[in-house]
Amino acid sequence: MIELGVNIDHVATLRQARRTWEPDPVWAAVEAHLGGADGITVHLREDRRHINDEDVRRLRELTQVKLNLEMAATDEMVGIACGLKPEMAMLVPEGRHEVTTEGGLDIVAQELRLKSVIARLAYAGIVTSVFIDAEIEQIEAAARIGARVCEIHTGPYAHAFHGAGRDSEAASVLVELDKVRSAGEAVRHLGMRFNAGHALNYYNVGPIARLHGVRELHIGHAIISRSVFVGLRQAVAEMKRLMREAAQVG
Repeated sequence: MIELGVNIDHVATLRQARRTWEPDPVWAAVEAHLGGADGITVHLREDRRHINDEDVRRLRELTQVKLNLEMAATDEMVGIACGLKPEMAMLVPEGRHEVTTEGGLDIVAQELRLKSVIARLAYAGIVTSVFIDAEIEQIEAAARIGARVCEIHTGPYAHAFHGAGRDSEAASVLVELDKVRSAGEAVRHLGMRFNAGHALNYYNVGPIARLHGVRELHIGHAIISRSVFVGLRQAVAEMKRLMREAAQVG
């Protein structure tokens, strides 16, 4: 059954806007879990712009929900991950000047180095994941370096969906959706788990959740945005319901 991983980075973004101690990401993780989240995702960036080391430590120690740590493939981050031992670590590209992660990890360009990183994480007992574009060469490279999970970047699909006025049958939307579908099939054919995420929201999640074999969706900004008006527990529950209903139809 399809699962929902909730990214709570922007709870920390709100806290950092005032350089204060609230809202607490740990409290957010508990609320998300009570709303039906199957996992929590946080991105510990090198510049610590939102989530920081103390947040990750407390999330690991004080919550019972599955933790997915998004991270750059640096020695520092690998060391932190191996010490904390989250259930999953997802390698992502990272730029100091980007607002959020833009585009998937280029595994082909750094295959040998990433293979070593994956091996270190796997040796620590951590499920290894990579965030990649819906491109067959990147998927094949992910298999070669030993990744167990591929999260396919759904940003191009989401942007097409918005640009088409939320018309799920628009040609531009169907083209991007088919890219994600084909990528998922390739991921599963190579023996890896098919996850997806980025820019998914309450309007565009259905077609992605209906894709055959998709195991988990990671969604953050849309859920945190809705939680401002309805509360985090309800916002998560609404997203989970939409995903499950779509998956049953698919």
